[in-house]
Amino acid sequence: MVKNKVGYERMKVGFIGLGKLGMPCAEVMADHYDVTGYDIEKVYSEKVKIKSSIAEAVKDRDIIFVAVPTPHDPAYGGSTPIADKEPKDFNYNIVKVALDGIDGHVNRNQLVVLISTVLPGTVRDKLVGHIKNARFIYNPYLIAMGSVAWDMVNPECLIIGTEDGTETGDAKILVDFYKPLLENNPEINIGTWDEAEAIKVFYNTFISVKIGLVNMIQDVAEANGNINVDVVTDALKKATQRIVGPKYMTAGMGDGGACHPRDNIALRFLAKKLDLGYDLFHSIMHSRDMQAKKMAERLVELSLEYKLPIVIHGRAYKPQVEYTVGSYSELVAQYAANELNEVHYVDPLTGDDLPKKNMKAVILLAHNEQVTYAGTGVTAKNSGYYFKFAKGSIIVDPWRTTKEIPGCAVIHYGNPRKKWSAQSQKKKFLGLF
Repeated sequence: MVKNKVGYERMKVGFIGLGKLGMPCAEVMADHYDVTGYDIEKVYSEKVKIKSSIAEAVKDRDIIFVAVPTPHDPAYGGSTPIADKEPKDFNYNIVKVALDGIDGHVNRNQLVVLISTVLPGTVRDKLVGHIKNARFIYNPYLIAMGSVAWDMVNPECLIIGTEDGTETGDAKILVDFYKPLLENNPEINIGTWDEAEAIKVFYNTFISVKIGLVNMIQDVAEANGNINVDVVTDALKKATQRIVGPKYMTAGMGDGGACHPRDNIALRFLAKKLDLGYDLFHSIMHSRDMQAKKMAERLVELSLEYKLPIVIHGRAYKPQVEYTVGSYSELVAQYAANELNEVHYVDPLTGDDLPKKNMKAVILLAHNEQVTYAGTGVTAKNSGYYFKFAKGSIIVDPWRTTKEIPGCAVIHYGNPRKKWSAQSQKKKFLGLF
């Protein structure tokens, strides 16, 4: 090992699992270390040296990171209602196969670091036995699609799990490993494997709860008629001593993606396994389903009243990504399609477009890059919209940032007060309909 430019030892790193999350992480590491990688799919990188086998990727490596999937059945992704499905744990078969493959080519001088999401107790009961020839640490990441590289160098905290929770030499090695990567000074949490697992999965479900709560306020605002949800949430954002921080405190679309909905389903499984006697996680997912249903009902009402199709601006689960797993847009669309046949998406990254140009429609602005990536350091790529809105369209903005659009009615979902209510827009743009 040699010294890198900031004085830390330039470790040799192996990275197994170069998918949509693993590759950006490996490339951040490659800015500071010598990184080799392997994935079962054909991948390319200008920074990571791609190898054709696990054996080649781990040979002579000091640290080997494992970032392979722990999937659920696709039906549990969150693009369809999931609250009442039978609780299931993650599937750990891919992790086991990867660890077995690594174990045959490593020794005690090498450290294997698993970063995949698992339920508390999984490493100890199911996984650690698959690494017999090397040292092992559990080290999950708090990263999100679309901002992985930024999250890697600006983590809210580091999570490191050891067998007994003590700050072992391996834990110190890992802390030193991350220092040259970081642009901030995060809290370092070292605990047992089980505590590290719990920090990761409950971090995700806290976000689900937070989004569910602010979207509940949005539903209350819509039903009450005299509440602007942003007035309420802006006040709560400032209650940082006892309630919350400002992140995820803008009501809008529900929690989505490949992690959070399925994490809550897995936690339902854990609650049943541990016989907790209650299932808060079901309530979280049921709230998510019903909030999507109410949003869909509003779109259907407008569609039927003005005889316009529904168009959803953004199909992927968030802007700047092409993945639809856990898409809240698709969940809303499914509820809307139960009442109507004509629901369309427009999203350049998923290949969706209008069936015909200049089509008047009820348009749900599901994607808002400025809100989604606020505070992440990720630059918004689309300052405008994915297509030109035809005159006579009704724009439903659940983020309430859209101002006037010439020739269109703009409804701020969650703010039924005065100017942005559906009733006031109807009067103002009556000539359009």
